[in-house]
Amino acid sequence: MNKQVIEHAGIPVGIVIPDGDAMKFIAVKFPVIDLDGARYRDAEEARRAIRRHIEKSPPAYM
Repeated sequence: MNKQVIEHAGIPVGIVIPDGDAMKFIAVKFPVIDLDGARYRDAEEARRAIRRHIEKSPPAYM
């Protein structure tokens, strides 16, 4: 597992880094700051969580 940039709608919103047997999300954009530090099985699970989080949140500027 390597660190990976995570994008949403073509905009980088954070990275995932290896953390034990999971990947830890590090947010770099305010709309996903609530997910900072969350752990996921893999980068794809992080992308799905980010998409769900952004879809249920009020509109924000990235």
